[in-house]
Amino acid sequence: MFYLFMRGLVKGLLFLVNGRARYENKEVLPQNENYILAAPHRTWWEPLYLAIAAGPKKFAFMAKEELFKNPILRFILVHSNAFAVKRDNPGPSTIKTPVKLLRDTDLSLLMFPSGTRHSTELKGGMVVIGRMAKVRIVPCVYQGPLQLKDLFKRKRVTVRFGEPIDLSDIKKSR
Repeated sequence: MFYLFMRGLVKGLLFLVNGRARYENKEVLPQNENYILAAPHRTWWEPLYLAIAAGPKKFAFMAKEELFKNPILRFILVHSNAFAVKRDNPGPSTIKTPVKLLRDTDLSLLMFPSGTRHSTELKGGMVVIGRMAKVRIVPCVYQGPLQLKDLFKRKRVTVRFGEPIDLSDIKKSR
């Protein structure tokens, strides 16, 4: 319930601040199954646009552990289906938690394979999670303002979805 409330509130706020976003190729999103929505991480508001664009599907989010230190932000994150990840020392729960969510709930996973906004190096966890949960990966990209001041200039935001990738079609390398 809180997730839907927050998605509606954020959608309205983003519309007021920046106008209507454009969503392209949304028809490729899987309808009756969970999946991993994967994108490069470039801004802190990008996850908001991606979750709205892929709606009505609900998502879980991996978020760095430090974000959960603020009690207000922690409340919002937890009630918006986010879970904490230790980036400097990831443990087994970094893989187990999203796999369990993908298998046992109606939540898909929004994930940034680079793990941070300031990295271009992809981490391998996304593929491991996708294989273990037996879900497809949907690549997507946010194109729009990268700085907060530009968001208020009403520069066009576009979210594009790519064709889902079935990991069972890809052979493991040895």
